[in-house]
Amino acid sequence: MSSETTAAFLGAELRRARTAARLSQDQLAQRLGFDRTTITKTECGQRTPSPELADAFDVVFPHLDGLFGRLAAHARIADGPVPAWFLEWLEAERVATMLRIWQPLIVPGQFQTAAYAREVFAAARPGIGDEELDRLVEARLDRQAIFDKPEPPHCVVVLDDSVLRRPIGTPQVMYDQLMHLADFAGQPYVTMQVVPFGANAGLSGGFMIASAEGTSDVVVAESLEDVTSGGRAFVRKAAVVFDRVRGEALPVAASRSLILEVAGQWKSKL
Repeated sequence: MSSETTAAFLGAELRRARTAARLSQDQLAQRLGFDRTTITKTECGQRTPSPELADAFDVVFPHLDGLFGRLAAHARIADGPVPAWFLEWLEAERVATMLRIWQPLIVPGQFQTAAYAREVFAAARPGIGDEELDRLVEARLDRQAIFDKPEPPHCVVVLDDSVLRRPIGTPQVMYDQLMHLADFAGQPYVTMQVVPFGANAGLSGGFMIASAEGTSDVVVAESLEDVTSGGRAFVRKAAVVFDRVRGEALPVAASRSLILEVAGQWKSKL
């Protein structure tokens, strides 16, 4: 069973369980702490629930003995180059009017060069073939199409200092990547800041928050098992952490100067 088929089957089972419990989509969303659109997309098979959401379904419908968790896990196993859990984020990113991005480890995907992205994927998936690697890199670069729109989303990007200094590939890869980052930092729709090296509130992992008119915010968080969620409590927690780490960041001009300074350090190693 493909991930798409599994998602559709899961959605039908969720609709069946909700109807049998005499719950509307709004009522189920309220119990779960998610937006109603999340329930709608799941029932229509447009998204595979995150582990967090699937677990919440199983709590509300305990008589199904963990059905939603099992189906969601199966769909993730059947994923292609773009995992099912990430599809909801890609849609949120596509329609967003504002993106808030915190990254303590690597350059965010929307701002990666092809060479940098290739090194990241190769390190994360040892033994991966060149053809699959090419597909992953292409899918990542395709996300930069959001900046080609007449009105691109405003991006507030906060990076940990270590992102600039962590060697991903060769010094040439790092130099090109940081110059690419500096170019983005000079765009009117990008606010990019760097948090000085040291402890901060966001070291547990990176995340992104997408905001759009007329819809609830969506968060994608990076951890051992990445999660896309529209849960209100989850979104609030991410927003608080983002504000805290941004409060510790250097001003915009100083941040861009630092990016260029570290790029020069990488260039000196060529």
